[in-house]
Amino acid sequence: MKGQSAYLTTQRLLGGLLCVVGLGMVVTTLVRGGGPFALGVVVGLSFALLGAGRVWLARPVGADPE
Repeated sequence: MKGQSAYLTTQRLLGGLLCVVGLGMVVTTLVRGGGPFALGVVVGLSFALLGAGRVWLARPVGADPE
């Protein structure tokens, strides 16, 4: 069980990092004058959504979260 807990923790950390990087891409693209369909916004939103999905899928399911 300890290995599985470490795996889930790593998945949450990497998902959160991916989400932060994606949001950073969106912010920097918009600050530099990009529009809503600029490449940085589209790719950044994709990263953010994939990261959030990864965190959501790595959540503990059931009565015993460990």
